[in-house]
Order: sequence, then C-alpha cells, then structure tokens
Amino acid sequence: MLIDILLTIHFILLVLISLRVLSRHDLTAPARLAWIVILFVLPYFGVLIYWMFGEVHLGRNFTRERAEIIERLHQHHPEVLGSEMALMQAIKPEYQAAFAYSAKATGFHTTVGNRAELMADASETRRRMMADFDAATDHIHVLYYIWLTDGMGVDTAQALIRAAKRGVTCRAMVDSMGSRKMVGSKIWQEMKDAGVQLSVALPLKNIFKVLLFSRIDLRNHRKITVIDGKIGYSGSRNCADPEFLVKPKYAPWVDIMLRIEGPIVAQNQMLFASDWLSENPNTSLDTFYYDSTPKPEGFPAQVFSDGPTQRHGTTPQFLGALISQAQQTLIISTPYFVPDYSLVSILCATAYRGVEVTMIFPKKNDSFIVAATSHSYYWQLLEAGVKIYEYKPGLLHAKTLTVDGEISLIGSTNLDLRSFDLNYENNVVFSNKALTADIIERQYQYITDSDEVTREEVKNWPLSYRIWNNIIATMGPVL
Repeated sequence: MLIDILLTIHFILLVLISLRVLSRHDLTAPARLAWIVILFVLPYFGVLIYWMFGEVHLGRNFTRERAEIIERLHQHHPEVLGSEMALMQAIKPEYQAAFAYSAKATGFHTTVGNRAELMADASETRRRMMADFDAATDHIHVLYYIWLTDGMGVDTAQALIRAAKRGVTCRAMVDSMGSRKMVGSKIWQEMKDAGVQLSVALPLKNIFKVLLFSRIDLRNHRKITVIDGKIGYSGSRNCADPEFLVKPKYAPWVDIMLRIEGPIVAQNQMLFASDWLSENPNTSLDTFYYDSTPKPEGFPAQVFSDGPTQRHGTTPQFLGALISQAQQTLIISTPYFVPDYSLVSILCATAYRGVEVTMIFPKKNDSFIVAATSHSYYWQLLEAGVKIYEYKPGLLHAKTLTVDGEISLIGSTNLDLRSFDLNYENNVVFSNKALTADIIERQYQYITDSDEVTREEVKNWPLSYRIWNNIIATMGPVL
C-alpha cells in the first residue's frame, strides 16, 4: 500500500515537473530535452535533481529589489555609466556592435581615459595589491568568490585590518559557498574586530527555502578590488595562492590580472555597490566614492557584468557579437568550456570565414564533467579550422579573449553555462593595441606550454570515450 502511494506521488511529480519544463520560456530546446531525459532515465533521483537545480531564480522580491538598487545607483552617479558618444568616437566602427550590446545589457557604456598594467604573475599581483592597500587613504572595497586562509588570503585580511585601524573604510564581501571556510575562520573574526565591514553574498540562511524556491548553486563569482575609487584590479584570480590548497593536485592555478586606473574603476565601484547594497540595504549611497576623471592618453573601456537577475542569454549574445566581429585573429583561453550550441556555431563560422581562431584549455581539468563536455566539441571545432591547445603545467584559470590585436576581454566569466546563467560575473572589455599585445604575448606563453590537439588525435579516440563525452555533453544544458 505504501509503495503504491509513493509511486503515485512520484508519477504526479514527474508529470508536473515535465509540464513545467515544457512550459518554460527561458529554456532552449536542448535544455528541455536534457531535463526530460534526466527525469525519466533517473527515477526519483531525476525529480530530486530538478527540485534542487532546475529553476534559475532568486525570487521576485530579490530580483525587484536588485533592479531598484541598480536604478538608484545609476541615477545617483550617471556620469559613471559612460556615454554612447564615447563609443562612437573612441571605438572603431567594426567593433562597436559588441560594445553597444554590452551597454544596452548592463547600463555601463564606454568610458575614455583608462590605463592598465598587466601583472607579470601571482607574486607581482600580491605585492602591488598589498602596496596599494597600505597606501589607501579613504576606502578599500573587495569582493571575491573564493577567499582562502592561505598566504594571499591572510595577507589581504591583514592589509585590511591595518587599513581599518588607521581609519580607512574597509568593506569585504565574499560568496557564501565559495568562501565558506573563510567566513568561519579566525582571521575573518579578526577583521570584524578591527572594524572591517564584512558581508556574505547570497547567504544560505534558510537552506530549505533555497532548495524549495531557488537553486543552491546560484553564486557570486565576481572578483572586484577597488582602492580609494581610483585604483582597481580586474581578472580571473580569486583571493588565493596559485597552489590553491582546496584543490592542490591541479596546481598551480594560472591566472591573469590587470591593475587598472581611470573611469573604469568607478564602474567596478558601482558594480561592487550593487552587490553590497543587496545584502546591506541601509548603507548610504554617499559612502561610495567615484572618480570618473579620464587619465591622459588613456584608452576606451567599459565593464561587462552579468548575473541570474539580468536578462537571460546576455553573456552568450555579447560573446557572439564580439567573436563575430573578428576579422583576422581570435584567441581565447578558458578553464571551463561548456558552451551553448550558438557559441560553438559562431566559433566555427568565424574560423570558416578565414579568421585564425585559437582556443587554449587546461590539459587536466578539475572537473571530469567539464573535460568530457569540452572534448565533445573538439572534432567540430577542429574541422572548422580552430586551433586547440591544452595547457600542461597546471590548471589554466585565465579567462582571456583577444580580437585582431585590438580588443580584449578580461574578467571572471568562463565559457560555460554556469557563467552564462547562474553566476554573477564581472569583466572589462577595452580597445587598446599595446595592452592587447601584452595579453596576446601572455596567451602565446600559454600556447608554448601546451600540447596542440590534432584532428588525427581526436579521430583516434576510442569509441567508448567518444560516446562518454557525448553523453555528458548531452547533459550540458543542466550542468
């Protein structure tokens, strides 16, 4: 009798969830198919997976309140947003479409008068950042997805403690899941005792409510550092050493970071403020300082940000616009390649029309699911003429995209569906030949330390391996 009741309940849930999947406007046809397959191939477990991970939203109130916060920030400091005029004057016509799309999607338009330096490595990033923290006179704002209690993590915490003790306003924010060990650590409490204002993004205060009405894996993946509203750091690095103690077998984790100055820092400041105010709504807008003064001989740039409360499809559409504008060369490095099919199609089309397309992935990925999904696309990319390299010395975590030696995109976004649909991300897109040349030089350093993947190699993969890759890739839309 009990078994019959349970079977009936399961059948009803299966039907209801299937109808829900089929009725959603925000799912692609492959995503709907993947969910239906999971629901029927994995009885009971499939229902549980959808219940925990199927819906991508944080609740109507959260979405509405966040939109209101962003609108207030935009109205309070409209000069930070840049202008359409700057786009028309500072960006070459052949590259304007991607910048224009980014502005429409995020509200951050092109700014002029920016400067940036490419950090040589993790050691230089750590040294320069600590020096900037120690020189701060007004405020330091940091937001990290992962903040570890290792060398970099402790140095950063101690620098914030020193700054707070000398009267500098320090605000530190972390993702509740990515930095859960830091939040429970001794050094976190020491920062709080010293006067550092601390906050946790997307806190799991009520785990049952999250499981019932949202997704447990909606995360703030951003990496934002702002000092005195004038200096910032942007790139792929979390607040952690390259040894990355939570996953040391894949070390070193190889990242890329820019030290930035100019109006683009103000846009990062506004992005930080939007996250901070979401969890600390009583903070006065006047406490966030913005310096939009252009630097002499600076270059045009703007922030590209995304998150689960923004319009669905923003990131792959922006990347598609950027990639489709390439005329000579396109070089991309990403640790996680789980794209939607439209992005794969654009990459192939770009190669077919004669652009030299190069992609660099880690040879050994910390996720076997990501590795299998990435490999499932290798043959299609290689057939189109895309060159694929796999980085050997460690986990290549740098997210870079360069176009024609003119345009660069640096930040936190991976080419995967998590970054597209689930994570809050931040990036900087800019036009500058000199800095892009530096980034391309770094990309070629990655290539030098990589193995090239050939069509012959992929053709000779065992049948069982190809089937495994394709099975995992079929589930890609729900990963």
